[in-house]
Amino acid sequence: MTSELTTSSTTPANTFAELGLISPLLARLTELEYQQPTPIQAQAIPSVLAGRDLIGGANTGSGKTATFALPLLQQLSKQPGVVKSSASKGTHSSKGNYVAGLILVPTRELAKQVADSIKSYAVHFNGAIKTVAVFGGVSVNTQMLALRGGTDILVATPGRLLDLISSNAIKLDRVQTLVLDEADRMLSLGFTEELAALLALLPKKKQTLLFSATFPEQVQTLTQELLNNPVEIQLQSADSSTLVQRVFTVNKGEKTALLEHLIKQHKWRQTLVFVNARNHCEHLAEKLAKRDITAEVFHGDKGQGERTRVLEGFKAGEIDVLIATDIAARGLDIEKLPVVINFNLPRSPSDYMHRIGRSGRAGEVGLAISLIDYEDYHHFKVIEKKNKIRLEREQVEGFEVDEEITAELLEAMKPVAAPEGSGKKKRKKKKSVNADIWAGYTKPE
Repeated sequence: MTSELTTSSTTPANTFAELGLISPLLARLTELEYQQPTPIQAQAIPSVLAGRDLIGGANTGSGKTATFALPLLQQLSKQPGVVKSSASKGTHSSKGNYVAGLILVPTRELAKQVADSIKSYAVHFNGAIKTVAVFGGVSVNTQMLALRGGTDILVATPGRLLDLISSNAIKLDRVQTLVLDEADRMLSLGFTEELAALLALLPKKKQTLLFSATFPEQVQTLTQELLNNPVEIQLQSADSSTLVQRVFTVNKGEKTALLEHLIKQHKWRQTLVFVNARNHCEHLAEKLAKRDITAEVFHGDKGQGERTRVLEGFKAGEIDVLIATDIAARGLDIEKLPVVINFNLPRSPSDYMHRIGRSGRAGEVGLAISLIDYEDYHHFKVIEKKNKIRLEREQVEGFEVDEEITAELLEAMKPVAAPEGSGKKKRKKKKSVNADIWAGYTKPE
């Protein structure tokens, strides 16, 4: 795979009209009060409209959904028999259980959010472009009914899509455009096998678009097998003028007390707190309840109905504190979310940027706080290195770190040197799981 690298030095378009978008889309963008294209939109939309494969990297909240949704709608609108006259009700005219545009996402919430955005952008097509979202946690029968006659655009999580394909509810042999949203997660180990199975069902000739806030090194190799001479646009920046990042050191065992202090002192009414495990959500919520702070939890063990209720309540400001696992690090779009707190540091350094990206979106001012004790020191340095940031360590009055104890604990945690001559057995290099899974995939011509 060769790629053309586009950087922010390219002169950006000042208006959506300059990007070559058609009047139904321009009218809708005006109604939505979209003032001008974001950098990723200005640089990527012309290439997507031209049919090019594309790798798009930009910070969360930078408008990636519109970047692929608007060109996809425009391309579909030009197909014969799809969009009817605005004077009449548009009807979905194609037959069969087909899909024209397929958008794969990692979470249920993101699937619904992307589909809702596309439907909003398509208002002036009068229902002619059909969009369906499918994901787990809800009745598959309802989704099968929605897919009768096929759909122009399908937004799906991989597992549920495979279920629907096995039931003959949908086929992928007519897909013209494939979009991988949050591509780094889609290509990670948890989704690679499912994604490979789906790719085998897609036509070789298609447009492929990859969008994400981060592209770890291991993903780069896989993208070479997916795209054909793509345009590459990388606009990520760890330094956002609208998002302030702060790091507070604290003694081990005092994180909950510090969290309580921060919430009450600043009277935050929407606080998203990240932890690393489902049981940690419940445990922290119980501890905060004893401190007169009511919190709801959001994780994968919750049923879809409960997840939707909690998320909508948090978005509406009815829930002050939401404690969540990394399932909320992607696909959670909350306008003007004031603060995100890492109670536990994310295991993956790339997830740090996704977590803090829930605040400070679309130019709004945001705050991201990480609480670290001595056990977190080394891992946070790794996060800084991987994300090319360096943050000052701060202390909150009344929660100062006991430097003497911390120094002793850090010294005790140092690895003990192996006795001279003992030698370590060479570990056999583990064969890449990805290599096995992707070995049979044929690169599109």
